[in-house]
Amino acid sequence: MAAPGGRRPLRILASGDAEGRLGALFGRVEAAQRKSGAFDLLLCVGNFFGSAQDTEWEDYQTGRKKAPIQTYILGANNEETVHRFPDISGCELAENITYLGRKGVFSGASGLQIAYLSGVESLQEPAPAHCFSSKDVADLKTSLLSTPKFKGVDILLTSCWPRGVEKFGNSPGDVDTKKCGSGLVSVLAGSLKPRYHFSGLQKIYYERLPYRNHAVLQESAQHVSRFIALASVGNADKRKYLYAFSILPMSSMDSSELVKQPQDVTENPFRGPGGWVHGAQQLPGAEEEPMHQFFFDLSSKPKGKKRHSEGQARQQTQAKRPPCKPPLPTAACWFCLASPEVEKHLVVSIGTHVVPVPQDCCTTDDIKEAFIIHAEEQRMELLEIPEHSALKQIVQPRTPYFYVELDTGEKLFHRIERHFPLQFGREVLASEAILGMPDRADWRSCQMGREEEGVAAQAFRQAFAPFDIAQED
Repeated sequence: MAAPGGRRPLRILASGDAEGRLGALFGRVEAAQRKSGAFDLLLCVGNFFGSAQDTEWEDYQTGRKKAPIQTYILGANNEETVHRFPDISGCELAENITYLGRKGVFSGASGLQIAYLSGVESLQEPAPAHCFSSKDVADLKTSLLSTPKFKGVDILLTSCWPRGVEKFGNSPGDVDTKKCGSGLVSVLAGSLKPRYHFSGLQKIYYERLPYRNHAVLQESAQHVSRFIALASVGNADKRKYLYAFSILPMSSMDSSELVKQPQDVTENPFRGPGGWVHGAQQLPGAEEEPMHQFFFDLSSKPKGKKRHSEGQARQQTQAKRPPCKPPLPTAACWFCLASPEVEKHLVVSIGTHVVPVPQDCCTTDDIKEAFIIHAEEQRMELLEIPEHSALKQIVQPRTPYFYVELDTGEKLFHRIERHFPLQFGREVLASEAILGMPDRADWRSCQMGREEEGVAAQAFRQAFAPFDIAQED
């Protein structure tokens, strides 16, 4: 199907470690093309060449055989295969087989951007020919992040897995990224925001749940990233080593379409609260932001400005602050459908819109009266906001407030000060005037066993089905 503006999505294949088994790889590619039609590119991560003498490669190198599709590969991951790559900046190795290079960005005529990093991580500087260093990653980041209005890349190719990629997501099984993953690749993935990121070397297939590239309620929505690790070609366990997908370059996409979030999206495994990449080796000159646990940033600082531009200013600011407690450890979100902590047996329906439905159990006047009565009991004053009064004229910057909007258009407002009851809204809704369930004002009295919860959720699901607009065609 053609995209807006007449551009069609590119059809791409990605492969794990070929390890010299080129006949098996290209045979599978030909079979895929006979079944599904022509593909535009084949991208190979991991070890393209085997460590031993490759007899199959000679046929392609001499031209006796030809790759059935334009193929782009990464460089060596060990000393034995370094000699296969004569030019570190990239070159054509055989007809239809191109070595991308040690690091860089490949931009096609379609606008597709492919960032790549060959080799395995090294602490040496400069790194050996089959490795990359922190300087390599810093150079690649700088070349891309300095691009005006940089949003991310379409595809990132690395042979190494990023360390910590499984955080907030599904498990990769026996693979321990703390041991085999690269912190520098984590830095790169967190900064470049690839829509697809492919890796190899670990001999397994692993498709992580997609993760978001923005902080919810703090930043504008951005596209999601998908990490996919591929097994080695022709493996005995028949694990997936060839991945087919279609992609329209982000440069050709409408922004609203680009930032759509799938239902199973998770938090970003590489970003901390301040936006910095955590769990990874720092790049030269980079300084890790201190961790702060918060839900909303109510500061009046302009967006995009660094918290501390000068070390002296930081010291002065810290000198004025009282000692603070160490940050609490972060945890998986209970309410995210992709989280292992979520109580999925309680989910009744999943939709994308909220529709207010009039209630027959009480009137607007009942609701308003209940709020006012409970406010008086708590010695709080709920002010009624005039219809044409702007809320921003009443609420001062950085002032938290409790706000009620009724379906008549009436608005009630209370500026939150010290000792505000956290359960105030729940107490009002559970009161005799509204739901008539005062015993439910305390959430702890509402707990049931898991089996009882499942039965109640199923009963509600059936009763709610005629009104469930999320299930309408």
